[in-house]
Amino acid sequence: MTWDWEKLKKQQQSKGEGMMPPEMDEVVKRIKKFKFPGGPFLILVLIALFFGSSTFFTIGIDEVGIVQRFGKYVRTCQPGLNFKMPTGVESITKIKIKRVYKEEFGFQSIREGERTRFSSEREGASVSLMLTGDLNVALVPWIVQYRVKDPYNYLFKVRDPRKLLRDMSEAAMRLVVGDRSINEIISKREEISVEARRVLQIELDKAESGINIITIEMKKTNVPGPVQSSFNEVNQAVQQKEQMIYEAREDYNKAIPAARGEANRIIKAAEGYALDRVNRAKGDAARFTAVYKEYVRAKDVTKRRLYLEMLKDVFPKLGQKYIIDADQKNLLPLLNLGIEGGVKK
Repeated sequence: MTWDWEKLKKQQQSKGEGMMPPEMDEVVKRIKKFKFPGGPFLILVLIALFFGSSTFFTIGIDEVGIVQRFGKYVRTCQPGLNFKMPTGVESITKIKIKRVYKEEFGFQSIREGERTRFSSEREGASVSLMLTGDLNVALVPWIVQYRVKDPYNYLFKVRDPRKLLRDMSEAAMRLVVGDRSINEIISKREEISVEARRVLQIELDKAESGINIITIEMKKTNVPGPVQSSFNEVNQAVQQKEQMIYEAREDYNKAIPAARGEANRIIKAAEGYALDRVNRAKGDAARFTAVYKEYVRAKDVTKRRLYLEMLKDVFPKLGQKYIIDADQKNLLPLLNLGIEGGVKK
């Protein structure tokens, strides 16, 4: 089948001519021919209504209105009915100062019906991926809640307040996280939130952003997935180390005080024994000295007394005793010394 290129080209040109808009003079002619019902008076009324309706406006209870005259700031309108010059001269921009805005970092909440689920994104993951003070990598998601406290600064001093807030929030969080270890990032989220809010508010005030940070909420922090198993093993090893240290300290606290007590007891016993021996030696020496002095004074009497005292101490320990006359030469054979009743004791 052969194509008729000339015929096809003519058809396209005819379609193009039908779709081309009419010339401007033709439009003007049509407008002149059209007659408005009511004449010029109706046109004036419509113009008056248009400009009249644009001179008053209402500000909600949770917002303020920023009025600009030819683009320049003029005044701030409070809630209620307000008036301004017609459109083209003055314009109004309404800013909600009581609404709490929210910015999420590291995740994005998606509302499905009444439930809210969290979906990670590449950009969010890169934002929440941070280097800690002990050179570990952590995933730190968080939420910033804020209000507009100065509508003028919020509208005119910053080109893009939301972008500024996100950039400074990320910088403040990285600064705070970079000063702490991975264990502190995981276990001390409340402390990190307070410090990050303080740092962020200082920077926003310096930038004259007109934003007031209400709170920073830290979500569950963790380590990246590829190193999760290794991180868990390290934590288990650290916990086992701490457990062994606690057990060793417990044994130390049990053994050392007992050993110290036993050492003190032995020392006290030795000191008591030494004191007893010294006192006994001193007493014996004093007694011997006293006896010697008496012996020097009366030798016979002292010697006899010592002999009698010695017998007094020795005789009770001798058992059965037999007293025989000194003149007795031969003992009776039936006497059986040491036998009583035919039984030897």
